[in-house]
Amino acid sequence: MPSVAKGRYRPFWPAVIAEDHPETLHVAVELFEGASAGVDLAVVPVDATAPAKSYAKRLTLQRLHQAGFRERVLRAYRQCCAVCRLRHVELLDAAHILPDTDPRSIPVVPNGLALCKIHHAAYDRHILGVRRDLVIEIRPDVLAEHDGPMLRHGLQAVHGQALLLPKRIDERPDPGFLEERYDAFRRAS
Repeated sequence: MPSVAKGRYRPFWPAVIAEDHPETLHVAVELFEGASAGVDLAVVPVDATAPAKSYAKRLTLQRLHQAGFRERVLRAYRQCCAVCRLRHVELLDAAHILPDTDPRSIPVVPNGLALCKIHHAAYDRHILGVRRDLVIEIRPDVLAEHDGPMLRHGLQAVHGQALLLPKRIDERPDPGFLEERYDAFRRAS
């Protein structure tokens, strides 16, 4: 709990005691999703129509393997998006072919693709798929849309193009993983 003044604390709720360690007079508290700080009515803004800021603290899982996975995948793809060839490393991700939540997914280069942020999001949401023969497909309904230049040049224009591959054969995408992920893309189409 954050201290407001000596001996006074602002509560967060809902929360539960997750662990009790009486020998050290220590407890671990877990906040539920959406936990919020108690509101001190004395500091509520006078302008009640102004949008209020609010925050919640959350416990999250951190993927400790992700930084190493990203480094290896981006190195294999020569710091370049495998779809559009963008070379701004700060805009590149290491996307998992088999999702990280899949128990068979391991953080190795053949289970990864270097993708820019837009193509990574499109891949994860089954807007963009990669066939076993390494050809990129865009979902048919997205191909039929009429929108601005990002849709036209960033997604529709890559339909039918070949994926950029690592030079080393042992770092290229696992064909079985690609096929499985492509099947999920087709089911979502």
